[in-house]
Parts: sequence; C-alpha cells; structure tokens
Amino acid sequence: MAIFPRPVSPKNALGDFWSYFRQPRQHKWPLLGLSVALTWVIVWVFIVDANTNTMPTRNKIIYVQSWDANRSDAAVILQQKIDLAKRESALRKDQKRMQSWADQFGIEWRDEEARNTARRKEALKQINAQLDERLAKAEAAEKTAPASAPKP
Repeated sequence: MAIFPRPVSPKNALGDFWSYFRQPRQHKWPLLGLSVALTWVIVWVFIVDANTNTMPTRNKIIYVQSWDANRSDAAVILQQKIDLAKRESALRKDQKRMQSWADQFGIEWRDEEARNTARRKEALKQINAQLDERLAKAEAAEKTAPASAPKP
C-alpha cells in the first residue's frame, strides 16, 4: 500500500525539488536561509520550554515568621488587625498605581472605583467589628483564665 498518492513518489518529489532548486532564482538563497533559521528558532523554543521549571531550585531561602506557642488569643487577633491594615494600605497603593495607568490609557475607572470603595469600606467595617468582638471575648477570657487553670 503506497503512502503517497499515485502520481507522487518520494523519488519524483525529490526530483521536483532539485529541478526547482537548480533554476537560477534570486530569492532562492534568502528564502532557504530564512526557512532554516525559523525552523531552528522553533526547535530552540521547544528545547528551552522543555527545560523550564523542570530542575529543582537550589539554595532557595524561605523565611517563616515564628510565633510564640504560648501567645494569647488577644495577641493573635491584634496581629490580624495589624495585617488587615497593612493589606489595605498596600491595596490602596497598588490601586493608585493602576489608576495612573488607566488615566494614561484613557480608561474610565472613577465610577466603578467609588462603588468598590464603598463596598470595601463596609466589608472592612464588618471585619473590624468581628475582630473587636473576638478581641473583647479573648481579653475577658484571659482575665478569668488565671483565676481558674493556666493555659498549656
């Protein structure tokens, strides 16, 4: 069973290629060089992509914040409030940067930003209220805990 259709054979295809290549054409060599260069660029990209993220990273230092095992619930809640405030300030800073980009590209953002700011303020108000409530409970529990039994 033949792989190629009836009028085509590898011998005839190679003969057609050589007859075309032997003709004196000015664009023959630049196109050949371009096709070889593009082929090797594609092969090179596949090789680089195959090696990306396959080797383990060495000497990567990961810093972890260590906490005291005996810290109180109140201390944990206070740290959560501090982290929330830091996150909000970082978010506002990033938003200012993105808003300047939007202004440069002519993107209208002010209406949506006003809506989202109102929603975020309401959410922050609720989260801070929950944290304050938990903080009050934790402080009350700490005051009564020394009277009963110490925490392990």
